[in-house]
Amino acid sequence: MIGLLRSLLGVPELKTARLRLVAMTPAMLEADAARDSSLEGLIHAEVTPEWPPVEWETYVLATIFSHSAASPSSLGWRRYTLLPMENGRRRLIGCVGGFPKADGVVEIGYSTLPSFQRRGFGSEAASALVEWLLQQDGIRAVTAQAYCGKVESIKVMERCGMVYVGEGDEPGTVRYRRER
Repeated sequence: MIGLLRSLLGVPELKTARLRLVAMTPAMLEADAARDSSLEGLIHAEVTPEWPPVEWETYVLATIFSHSAASPSSLGWRRYTLLPMENGRRRLIGCVGGFPKADGVVEIGYSTLPSFQRRGFGSEAASALVEWLLQQDGIRAVTAQAYCGKVESIKVMERCGMVYVGEGDEPGTVRYRRER
């Protein structure tokens, strides 16, 4: 099914040493919003009771859905992070995604469920997305922001090859950037 979905949408599943990053489709986002078991069938992975991430405030799914609907060519910019399990079944452990800013810049965000944090999964997923984004036509830079006290988030940005470029949009935040 994932192979069929990939060929229909033209968006490859990103793979790392430990993870699979699956592009969020409108159907997946609707299933995610419904908070029922239908998302498991679409992503072919277990969705634990921890889902969604704490950082997903009520507006996040709506924002992702509206960006996806307004710009179908950005399919693949937002992905579910899946961890293969020993029995061959995958598990949803987080998400990573980007949104277009101005002049070929994409800003990314990332989140890993608490029970999977501090194991490098966030850095691995974000790095894979950054590398993929920087290969896309028209993308010249990727940025991310974090609160100054979120040391783990800042480390993720640094592991993605980003460098500090100044203050972020909100008070108490910093912005990091990586050029193509």
